This record gives sequence, structure tokens and C-alpha cells, in this order.
Amino acid sequence: MSNGIPGDGRLSKNERREAAREKARLLREEQRKKDRRTRFILQGSIVLTLVAIVAIVAVVLMNSVGPTGPGPKNMASDGIQLNQGAIATETPALKSGDEPVANIRDEAAGTLDIQMYVDYLCPICGQFEATNGEYITSLLENGKTTVEIHPIAILDRLAQGTKYSTRATNAAACVANYSPNHFFDFHNLLFANQPGENTPGLTDDELVALTSQAGVDSPDKVASCIKNQEFKKWVADSTARALNGPIPNSNVDKVTGTPTIIVNGVKYEGSVSDLASFQAFVIQAAGSTFNEKSTPTPTPTPSATP
Repeated sequence: MSNGIPGDGRLSKNERREAAREKARLLREEQRKKDRRTRFILQGSIVLTLVAIVAIVAVVLMNSVGPTGPGPKNMASDGIQLNQGAIATETPALKSGDEPVANIRDEAAGTLDIQMYVDYLCPICGQFEATNGEYITSLLENGKTTVEIHPIAILDRLAQGTKYSTRATNAAACVANYSPNHFFDFHNLLFANQPGENTPGLTDDELVALTSQAGVDSPDKVASCIKNQEFKKWVADSTARALNGPIPNSNVDKVTGTPTIIVNGVKYEGSVSDLASFQAFVIQAAGSTFNEKSTPTPTPTPSATP
């Protein structure tokens, strides 16, 4: 057995054991350093990833929510108020973030006030229009009635992905903005050419063609507004406001379906296909000051029960 004399190039058993321990210690220390570096890099990567995810979510939310409006001119109440001859009450456009401004109903003047919340894809709205449209037109001609139309979009899911309710409401807003006194004609044409549920609905070009048929002013601007969906964000916001309520100047907390028809603040609960029922409701809501004889009353036409 060697005693491990220094300088002879050989180590004793104890020296080899100590050398092995030292080598193991150095390896463990090096591994700990590597582990610390790996943890630091991993933690930094996780933080950067989380920051990136938060940034992406923020961008998505900003793009999806965004500021309200701006809305169309002549619809500061989220609807357009029509007077004798279907002439619109002019109002400024809602600016981004503005709340709607309800039209004031002058009860002392004895004016009949009709509010209508409609979706242009809604078949029951179409039935109401077919049954009562001519009568409502006659009330406007009488000169003692205002009709405030609120188009909303609640049936996009029934348009095979084309979001027809939104596009039709946007088109109505475009007409209100650029040619308000032709709004009523366009509104009536949308129902006269109403597509069925679970169809793609009218194309943008077909909507533009209806605005031409209505004789709108600034047809190029109206067409561009329709194709670019200029008021798409306002459509979503105004629809949400109607669904969340409250509904100004009425006993209605919120819109729960279309059509929602309100006469002098009271919701009509009768049949949408019974002209006599709606006429009786109008007379009752108007009170003793309403002169029915001064109002042309069309003969009821048969209509299918919803």
C-alpha cells in the first residue's frame, strides 16, 4: 500500500475520496447556478407572455366595446320623430359617449304620440305594419299626431350570418341622417319588401335600391353609408339601450320583443293583425280630446293571425 508520497503522481485512498467529494461539490454548485439561470429565464418568459396576453385582450376589448356612437342626425332619442306629412324633427347627432335625449311629449297640446320599436326582420312587425300602416299614415296626415320610430336589431341570428337586422337598421339610420324626410317612405318599403326569417335577407345593393325607390336626397352618401355600415356601432348601442330600458315617456320598463307600440305612454297589448283593436286603443289612449272624425280610417284588411 502506498502512503502517497507528494510528487510521485499517485494519491492515497483518503485523498482520492476528498478529491471526489470536491469534484461533486463543484458539480452541484454549477448545477445550482444553471437551475437559477433557468428559473430566471422561465419566470421572465412567463411574465412577458402574460403581459402580451393582457395587451392582446385589451386591444380586443377596445375594438369590440369601443366608445358609443357617434349616432345619426335626427335620431338623438335613438328614434326619429315624424310629424304631419312625415316631416322629421331635426336633431343633432349624438356624439361619442352622449346619452340619448328623449323627445318631450306635449300633453297639453293634445297631440297623439306613437312610439314604435321594430326590427325589420321581425315577421310580427311586418304583420302590424300590413294591418295598421295605412291607419298610422292617416294619423300623420291629420296633423295632431307624432310617430317616433325606433329601429333596433335583435334578430341577426336568423339571417344566416348576414346580420340583416343590423344592416337594415343601419340603412334606416343612414336615411335618417342624410334624408330624414324620406325616412317614412323607406321604412314602409323595408316592410313591403321584408325577407323571411332564416334567409340571408336583402343585400346591401338591394337596400340601396330601396333608398332610390324612396327618392332619398344625397343618394351617393346614403349608399356609401349603407355599404360601409357607418352607424353599425350605434345600432348595437341603441338596441342595448332599448333592451335594458327604461323607455322614456312610457309605462314600459324595457323592450322585451318587437313590435313594441306605445301610444301616449301606454303599451299596446292587443293583436297586431286586428285594425279595429288598435284603433280602439288609440282612441282610448288619446282621450276625449281626440277627434276621430278628422282622421281618415281605412277599411280593415284580412291578415293572418301570428
